[in-house]
Amino acid sequence: MSNLDSRVEKLVKFLDEKKAEEIEVFNLEDSDYIAKQVILVNSLGGKHTSALYDNLRVELRNLGEKLMGADESDDWVVVDLGDILIHIMTPQYRMRYSIEEFLKELKEGKFKPTEEI
Repeated sequence: MSNLDSRVEKLVKFLDEKKAEEIEVFNLEDSDYIAKQVILVNSLGGKHTSALYDNLRVELRNLGEKLMGADESDDWVVVDLGDILIHIMTPQYRMRYSIEEFLKELKEGKFKPTEEI
């Protein structure tokens, strides 16, 4: 198991212990994307989204992870660790934005530039 996979596994375990739901991990190492791995999780609601993020920030420090940045709203938090992105969102936002569909298509190469003739 690579160091990246091990880091992702620890983050997923932590989020699961904090009652995050429908956890999905996307390995995008072979894709042209800003991160190598993306973790998507559902919160139980707005307050849980904030609580997950607050707890995650503490855990990131404990794990020695460097938080590059985050964008936070009541319904959605994106946490940037450089090579790992973590999306924490309410089920309604996850359904609305269909991020996993985008990431699946990206992994399949749907958005690769085509050669012009």
